[in-house]
Amino acid sequence: MNPILRNILAVVLGLFIGGAVNMAIILISGSIIPPPAGANLTTMEGLQAAMPFMEPKHFLLPFLAHALGTLVGAFVTAKIAVSNKMRFAIAIGICFLVGGVMNIFMLPSPTWFTIVDLGLAYIPMAYFGGKLAIKK
Repeated sequence: MNPILRNILAVVLGLFIGGAVNMAIILISGSIIPPPAGANLTTMEGLQAAMPFMEPKHFLLPFLAHALGTLVGAFVTAKIAVSNKMRFAIAIGICFLVGGVMNIFMLPSPTWFTIVDLGLAYIPMAYFGGKLAIKK
């Protein structure tokens, strides 16, 4: 396969698979840590209304979803890419970081979560995913 096409495929698959991991964790999070009583977390309006009632435990699985989605996406990308594996892995982290920033504007969260999420879930996990994939 043409190296350029393979690198493009690596990025597309990394974004898709990382996004799928993120969404899977988010979808099961309510059954692992129940939301606050009466909260409807299936809509953006419901999430916004429930945010003041959320405890730190309610932010654990969203953080893990962001971190593991980025880690898996970067790993897949670095494994498939022909060249510049770490650059492509970091690019996945940047894409997910942009999504994280957009999410924070749409769904304001506590400051501590914003700092932890943006600081630890995206670029560091992308770097770690790239390192795991490149390891010989």
